[in-house]
Amino acid sequence: MKIAAATDFAGSTGDPDMSLRALSEGGFRSLHWCHHWCDDFLYGKHEIAYIKSLLKKYDLELLDIHGSHGAEKAWCALDEYQRKEGVELVKNRIEMLRELDGRGTIMMHIPFYKENEPPERRALIDRHMEALYRSLDELIPHLEKNGTMIAVENMWADTWEGIERVMERYPEKYLGICYDSGHANASAGERMALLEKNKMRLQALHLHDNDGNGDLHQPPFYGTINWERLAKIIATSSYTREVSFEMAINNTPFFVTDPDGKRISQPYEARLAFAKDAFERCSRFAKMVEELRK
Repeated sequence: MKIAAATDFAGSTGDPDMSLRALSEGGFRSLHWCHHWCDDFLYGKHEIAYIKSLLKKYDLELLDIHGSHGAEKAWCALDEYQRKEGVELVKNRIEMLRELDGRGTIMMHIPFYKENEPPERRALIDRHMEALYRSLDELIPHLEKNGTMIAVENMWADTWEGIERVMERYPEKYLGICYDSGHANASAGERMALLEKNKMRLQALHLHDNDGNGDLHQPPFYGTINWERLAKIIATSSYTREVSFEMAINNTPFFVTDPDGKRISQPYEARLAFAKDAFERCSRFAKMVEELRK
């Protein structure tokens, strides 16, 4: 069974070789590229060629890329020069997806509203949304040219107002939803009903578990997510590709620290043990979705 996993489960910078090897040996065949999701890193042709060689070496294929929300190059920035650079950052990931034969989407963060936002906060978010619209308008020809789309992600304590606004404004050919189960479970109560309401725009998945209090990025069946209900929603949604997970080693028994409890680069043995356990857990959920799709 083909299942996708995020590449940054043991860190989102540096050489991805060790993590890709562990995912492959652990059973995963597909990737959600998540390195450099939170910085302004632009992938060049030599870096993309190196990643391509790793995919071939470890018999892996690319599904989605988590586009960067940008530190300064942000596609919803209020300063126009930063917004334009943010658009270039998204274009970089779109081109990377094409170069690496990715079959999925570019997954992106957008401005989001929380419940009971004060008026001044809502006004600020509205301004960021207007910047986002300008960026999406500029990106649509690039999406068309490269034959891909963007999937916008639900965030922490997100009411989905921003998501529903952009879904109304842009057609499903260009824009879909990336559902982050951890954000939904750990922020402002249960949000799965919002996914069910919008499930025919679902185009990407960030699946992971938590205890309902923190964004722990644990593999399935560690925490409190209702995986049975989620499987039914995904199976009857517009999402048809392999089930994809965004997990991290940190909050699992496989995470290694030094004798003083300090974080260290995770050794290969720890990465592999995590990947094997995660693959078993992910397979259990993916089989639930597969059975319900029949």
